[in-house]
Amino acid sequence: MNAYRQLDAWIDAHFDEQLRFLQALVQVPTDTPPGNNAPHAERTAALLAEMGLQAERHAVPAAEVHAAGLESITNLVVRRRYGAGVGRTIGLNAHGDVVPPGEGWTHDPYGGEIVSGKLYGRAAAVSKCDFSTYAFATRALESLQAPLEGRVELYFTYDEEFGGELGPGWLLDKGIVKPDLLIAAAFSYQVVTGHNGCLQLEVAVHGKMGHAAVPDTAVDALQAATQVLNALYAQNPLYQRVRSGVKGITHPYLNVGLIHGGTNTNVVPGKVVLKLDRRMIPEENPAEVEATLRRVIADAVAPSPGITIEVKRILLAHALKPLPGNAPLVEALCKHASAVFGEPIEASGTPLYTDARLFCERGIPAVLYGCGPRTVLESNAKRADEHIEIEDLRRATQVVARTLFDLLS
Repeated sequence: MNAYRQLDAWIDAHFDEQLRFLQALVQVPTDTPPGNNAPHAERTAALLAEMGLQAERHAVPAAEVHAAGLESITNLVVRRRYGAGVGRTIGLNAHGDVVPPGEGWTHDPYGGEIVSGKLYGRAAAVSKCDFSTYAFATRALESLQAPLEGRVELYFTYDEEFGGELGPGWLLDKGIVKPDLLIAAAFSYQVVTGHNGCLQLEVAVHGKMGHAAVPDTAVDALQAATQVLNALYAQNPLYQRVRSGVKGITHPYLNVGLIHGGTNTNVVPGKVVLKLDRRMIPEENPAEVEATLRRVIADAVAPSPGITIEVKRILLAHALKPLPGNAPLVEALCKHASAVFGEPIEASGTPLYTDARLFCERGIPAVLYGCGPRTVLESNAKRADEHIEIEDLRRATQVVARTLFDLLS
């Protein structure tokens, strides 16, 4: 179709500009924690304005941000109307917050360097790349000056790493956005229609602090915490027997990602805190999963006199489950991705969890598609030397632009 060729050609002609836009986004840190993300939103809004895309700034009140353990959040919304605006509203959502870079980088994590066809930087793959994908797909669509009907809305949000409740969740709750269909940041080589849920718990194990020279006067919280750890890790072999029916998702699993406690080497620790992450396949019931974990933890310390525990839920992110109305998105994205990438690209699930689930929980069909690798491992997302293949960025932008054209024509 001639319109598809025109879209592809516009993206090719403006690809250097698109890369510079992404580099500029990578160069403004959004490490979360600490989560001071408003400066990045301001920079993004300024860059979008230079391209003729005016962004509404929606600052989340400081009290809500601080209560979530973050410093600042300003979510951005760009609204584009075509024709009488009575057709579908297609939302495109990507998040700018990201985990800190950590160690081991061979490229500047905030440099946006391009080396051997790859663009490096923290959030280059997850998911500032899709700020770029979605903005330039929208510009390409408008370059056609074709008769369209409906709206495109860009949602650039800053709370995915902490669950999304102050990002898309906040925009939805306030009635600021309500698209008919949603595309969220993801991979170039699959159209994601389902993903895992996630339960995160903080477990505080309390004993009694004492001098290491007279340990009998103390109650060792670390020893009890070790029993909790052993009980938790013993669940993983059991989880491997539970299989998901969703392509791309295997089984549940549990990880303890953070441990802290004690006061000094010569002091019996009186308190140890564990933070655990339990990934739930779409078929699981989150309430049952949490109840089981709480029972496992309580049973682990039951034989330990003087030990008490506190278990606090940090996060409950439900699984993404396909809604019946997602077919137009899935069909268009799979068709164009297969054509542009020259290989079959199909709908599947992913073991990640994302804030796209918040749209589906409110009855809005959502799928995940954007610039990204075949696997999370390939991009080094959340690891040193995170990067994207720049050709994936070009082609994913073409896929999204073609899909928008189909949905709004």
